Amino acid sequence: MESAPTENTVMGGRVKLLQPRRGYRIAVDAVLLAAAAEAQAGESVLDLGAGVGAVGLCIAARVPDCQITGIELQSELAALAERNVALNHAGDRVRTLVHDLAAPLPDGLGLFDHVTTNPPYLAAAVADPSPDRSKALATVESSADLVRWLTVATRALKPAGTLLAIHRSDRLEEIVAILARLGWGDVTVKRLPPAARVLVRARRASGLRRREAEPLVLHRPEGGYTDEAEAILRHGRPLAF
Repeated sequence: MESAPTENTVMGGRVKLLQPRRGYRIAVDAVLLAAAAEAQAGESVLDLGAGVGAVGLCIAARVPDCQITGIELQSELAALAERNVALNHAGDRVRTLVHDLAAPLPDGLGLFDHVTTNPPYLAAAVADPSPDRSKALATVESSADLVRWLTVATRALKPAGTLLAIHRSDRLEEIVAILARLGWGDVTVKRLPPAARVLVRARRASGLRRREAEPLVLHRPEGGYTDEAEAILRHGRPLAF
């Protein structure tokens, strides 16, 4: 990682983000994930794979008085996340911890109302990882595979809590099957055409109850974002299921 990060903004400038000049850099997936989180004032959110803190800070900008804890494997990214917390004056509400999800979560965290997560999209067995180590760790499963990732996420939730994940659409059936086995089979799927991405919301349930929400079309045929996507990405509107 280079010593001097770039400073960028998301949500129409409402959130400022320092991020590496090369390698791992945020995409619209983080803003979409944050926009779909149903957190309310006074609730707690755990963001697994926090990177530079984009998801948590976008939630904090939209939802007053919620408490957000980010978990990040890479200490360099976590350090930037903490700088971003200060940059956005969110130190009383947002924090980032360095932790490998292959191990149990740190003691004392308690259970959360919501877990948001953007796991690495590629299984190690099929990936052609980036030569940039930071980007490779962010995009390819390593010490924690998808089963482990979702297991940690569901164990961190209160019984009435909500898990929200964004992932590649070609791994949707795998995700749904894992969640059903874990006892979180009340699943709602929201597709994001034309992107090969899908949002998955899960709640505790015995057995599988699966619904398809109306897709959010991100791009116009002639190019550019649709009005609905623009309202979410630029103006901080929630992403409704």
